[in-house]
Amino acid sequence: MKLNNNEIILMGIDPGTLITGYGIIQIKKGKIKILKSDAIICKSSTKLSDRLGLIFQTLDKLIQKYHPDEIAIETAFYGKNAQSALKLGHARGAVMLAGFLNSVPMSEYSPREVKKAVTGNGAASKLQVMKMVKTILSLKSLPKYYDTTDALAVALCHSYKNFMFKNLPMNKDFKKSIRSTNRYKDWKDFIKKSNCKIQ
Repeated sequence: MKLNNNEIILMGIDPGTLITGYGIIQIKKGKIKILKSDAIICKSSTKLSDRLGLIFQTLDKLIQKYHPDEIAIETAFYGKNAQSALKLGHARGAVMLAGFLNSVPMSEYSPREVKKAVTGNGAASKLQVMKMVKTILSLKSLPKYYDTTDALAVALCHSYKNFMFKNLPMNKDFKKSIRSTNRYKDWKDFIKKSNCKIQ
């Protein structure tokens, strides 16, 4: 990752077919500024295809407006509900398509990696993540949805892992964890490193 005039814009996304959180941050001379953060809300009564269309269209417009240099996405959590995992996969596809069509490089991070990055604890609760994001980004109030702060946390995780070792607030324990790759040898390795439980 290279800085353009000491500035880079990152977009973090927490995909979901009902709520997709997003956060766009600008990092300039070691300082973080939120350009836009919110959530795309879809009604459960709306057809899945229409929900996916809304996710894609909204993100496509945001990408074209803010021109992020890179996009970071939270990976799917593989739980015991196969139907939910399948729908989440559809949402992730809509997100990736928006990034691909706009030629924006994308990276993925597991929920555990993101939590570790912002709180120092890979098993932190959503509330803990929300409060830490509020502190790191000096937010005056908490966002309405966890999905929004989760997306901002994904963007922070990506920035920490790639280039902001010295200039941004960083949990000291994460400096060690960022040196490990987020690639996996196989399915079993993914499960082990992501601390996922499949029943």
